Amino acid sequence: MNKALKEFESSIKKKHSFHWWEPNHEEDFRTHLQQHIFIAIVLKTFEILEWDIVYKDDTSAEAKRQGEWNRWTEKITVSYHYGTVKVKSVSLGNEMWDNGRNSKRVRLFIHAFNETLKTYDREALKKLEVEIEKANNWEDYDIPTSLPQSHKTRSPKLWIPITGGLISALLLGVIIATLTLNGVYIMILFEFGAGLTLMFMLNQLIKMSNYTFYDHLHYILIGMIILTYISNHFFQYQIIVYRYNLEPFGFWDFMKARMNTGLGFDDFNTGWVGLLVSWVLQMIFTYIIAILRLSSMLIKYLINRVPMEVVDFAYYHMVKDKKEEEIRAELTKMGWDTIQDQNEVFEVFSAIEGANEFRRA
Repeated sequence: MNKALKEFESSIKKKHSFHWWEPNHEEDFRTHLQQHIFIAIVLKTFEILEWDIVYKDDTSAEAKRQGEWNRWTEKITVSYHYGTVKVKSVSLGNEMWDNGRNSKRVRLFIHAFNETLKTYDREALKKLEVEIEKANNWEDYDIPTSLPQSHKTRSPKLWIPITGGLISALLLGVIIATLTLNGVYIMILFEFGAGLTLMFMLNQLIKMSNYTFYDHLHYILIGMIILTYISNHFFQYQIIVYRYNLEPFGFWDFMKARMNTGLGFDDFNTGWVGLLVSWVLQMIFTYIIAILRLSSMLIKYLINRVPMEVVDFAYYHMVKDKKEEEIRAELTKMGWDTIQDQNEVFEVFSAIEGANEFRRA
């Protein structure tokens, strides 16, 4: 952001916002610009302000501002409706009071937008319109004569994440049981580590199997978490019996004994209810950590699975209003002739859309 904008920002009179969740500030103004020209100048303004563009469509654009420690502090949304422009800034932290920051972002954007617009005369606006039209229609795209060849086609195999997930959960259960009995269990830290470990294992299984159906992977993840913590108790039972050379007694007798002992903190014992709640919270916390990684990990895998030259080629034909069958025919001409390979190309578009939604959140 240039010096003039920084000086204007420091002179803005703040309007404080209080809200139980996500304080915000909104203002509107009128513009004579056509919709597509307006969005182009909004994006240019975001760049000048050095805000991260996270979304755009035909009628709106969004950006996030970075504060200290490279943390996004506000999300600014600019929307156009028949010449009326609404500018809204929302806090991304957990505060209930924004200290006037949202009003500063909104008023700074409006000022910067008007200053940016002044740099365009009538001829420059016409030139910008032509550039937008060319970009939207991909007129500068050079159709390649060849594309990178597809990897060796692999049919998705559901049994690999199921079997691998089962083995991984049991192994993690052994590790947690051993560490717990050796007195190195640290509440929350262990659940955090368990969530990351399960996602690392599932990530490797997805690569091995080429299986990407989210719902099934979600169920497998839930099963892995439940099995990890149930097997943890079973392996604790086995280790205790072996370590102390106890007379064999049943696993359920072991669990009853643990329930009778309950969960204690110093001189206070929460009984079996507290123990049961702690076990449930273990699984819930591990699930939260893992599920946050599942979607982003799967999106990354889907995008990286196909060379971007192939994605651009397919998207170009999509922009030219070709039907799916026609796009598949074009891919076939370029060597991407199997249904599985072509499906993977189309899956990238959904993955990119998902990635954009993550950036907007």
